[in-house]
Amino acid sequence: MEKDKELHSIFLKYGYPPFWSRKPNFETLIHIILEQQVSLSSAKAALEKLKKKIGPITAKRVILLSDKELRECYFSRQKTAYARSLAEAVLTKQIVFSKLNALSDDLVRERLTKIKGIGNWTVDVYLLMALHRTDIFPIGDLAMINSLKKVKRLPAENSQERILKLSEKWKPYRSIATMFLWHSYLEEKKEKVRMNSILPFRTILEQSLIF
Repeated sequence: MEKDKELHSIFLKYGYPPFWSRKPNFETLIHIILEQQVSLSSAKAALEKLKKKIGPITAKRVILLSDKELRECYFSRQKTAYARSLAEAVLTKQIVFSKLNALSDDLVRERLTKIKGIGNWTVDVYLLMALHRTDIFPIGDLAMINSLKKVKRLPAENSQERILKLSEKWKPYRSIATMFLWHSYLEEKKEKVRMNSILPFRTILEQSLIF
């Protein structure tokens, strides 16, 4: 990957991104399913609620839960169905996690997307965080894409084709670019939270100086 001045600017401002790593197992895929289209904190809360209820998160334990019990763990109706589909795939040996690591990215994607509720974004996150593949660019990740548009000063409307073409320059290490873009997005979010917490105090201080 050739030097990229915008990614370098992220490094200069925020340093190296964390090494996001998860175990290559059933729990991790359940966690990623929970992260679909919700905040990371909401997904984490659901995962912790599930752990509190059943202990280690395994296919055997999840398949025994009723829909009501999964709803009590903050699973939506859709994600309840997705969790069941994944558990069934594991129990029937359609998916064997220990064998996925030996497969190419494309074959992992082919196997996992056969399961209801697992699309390309879910597979991308699993490949990057659990299998530590080096050339993953999750085009469906809004946080990463918005971060990319911001650092590259791209217009809000941009086709996936153009963004994918832009990512070609980072091959075969697009996972690194992805992590820097996530890093920038999350750090900027933290800065906004800090500023919002400071503003009320600043207003009170200014008022006290005025009056």
